[in-house]
Amino acid sequence: MFLVGLSGGIASGKSTVVAVLQELGCAVIDADVIAREVVQPHSKAHRRIVRCFGTEILLENGEINREALGNIIFSQPEKRQLLNRITHPEIQKEMLKQILKYFLLGYRYVILDIPLLFETNRLTKFMKYTVLVYCDPPTQLSRLMKRNGLSRAQAEARVASQLPLDEKRRLATHVIDNSGDRESTRRQVLRLHACLEDSLDFLWARLVLGTAVVGFGGLVYLLLQHFSS
Repeated sequence: MFLVGLSGGIASGKSTVVAVLQELGCAVIDADVIAREVVQPHSKAHRRIVRCFGTEILLENGEINREALGNIIFSQPEKRQLLNRITHPEIQKEMLKQILKYFLLGYRYVILDIPLLFETNRLTKFMKYTVLVYCDPPTQLSRLMKRNGLSRAQAEARVASQLPLDEKRRLATHVIDNSGDRESTRRQVLRLHACLEDSLDFLWARLVLGTAVVGFGGLVYLLLQHFSS
């Protein structure tokens, strides 16, 4: 099994690509979903965040107000780095658990949906391929303002907190251009899926494992035949 890192930029349309991959039956691990799970009330990360950022970032039910926390970390880089140091180890532990699950289920590859894959840079070395969901900067800014109800200055600040998409584009092994309509994006995802399915990477490992399983099964069968006769 090999790993495929999927990333993009804020409002570049990564969720659209993930939806198509899931329709195709791909194993997708969403780091954003895990990030929300590991900061639930009473968790280790939740306690550390409250200690560092104060109770002002909490909702009435004790959960973290993502919008309030987002306003802090997008305007203060040092606070963003602090939050990453708290949450990233917990997120990575949960991702490893899910990777193991898909390995045991026999998947050929797993797609890791990691928004800051290229920013953190530590995880790219574990990926056989990296995929960037791209859109041109004006489209990205327009989508973000419309989606989140932000002013132009607020949207620009959030975009500026990440690596520029053009820079990420140079780092990725595959690029899906989501600047156009959904059908164009879907066709590109289908081509990517076909490419990954046809990949011969780690074929030798799969053959060795398959041979070992068959051999072990044959040995068990012979032993059962011997003791039953």
